Amino acid sequence: MADALDSKKTALVVIDIQKGIAGMARQLAPHSAQEVVGNVAKLVGKFRSAGAQVFLVHVTSIDGKDMLSPLTDQGSQWQGERPADWADFMDEIKPMGSDIVITKRQWGAFHGTELDLQLRRRGINTIVLCGISTNIGVETTAREAYQHGYNQVFATDAMAAMTEEEHNAALKFIFPRIGKLRTTEQVLAMLG
Repeated sequence: MADALDSKKTALVVIDIQKGIAGMARQLAPHSAQEVVGNVAKLVGKFRSAGAQVFLVHVTSIDGKDMLSPLTDQGSQWQGERPADWADFMDEIKPMGSDIVITKRQWGAFHGTELDLQLRRRGINTIVLCGISTNIGVETTAREAYQHGYNQVFATDAMAAMTEEEHNAALKFIFPRIGKLRTTEQVLAMLG
């Protein structure tokens, strides 16, 4: 994979930039929710104008019982009743035109969804990943994408985690092994 991105073979995959996550995240690191959403919006705009495919992924539940809920030492941080607009995309990236919306019920965007099918039908072999949270939704999706054989570019300033340590661990130890790390501005330049 060279540093140029072919708009016909590259898709932007945006993870969980939704009101219940990005809109309610009081603390993210090392980038604020506002910074992440702003950078994601730049990427979405550029991909749309270049004719490249945009996939907007959000997590939600049908009835609260269909999401994964294994026994863990640390429970979910999303306790209690969720607002009606919890799964709605942030206003800056609302679905438009040919955007494809993927609904997931767990951390990764591939398991139990049609993401892989829709990417392959469009001849896409490279994905640019961004979103919240770096070490949860983005990293799980990245690992799945790697196992599916996709080239990956990570927009490092268009993602954040609950702590800088969590964010940096993914960028230092995982992402360089399965793709390329670039800033939003570098990705925009790569798309031409």
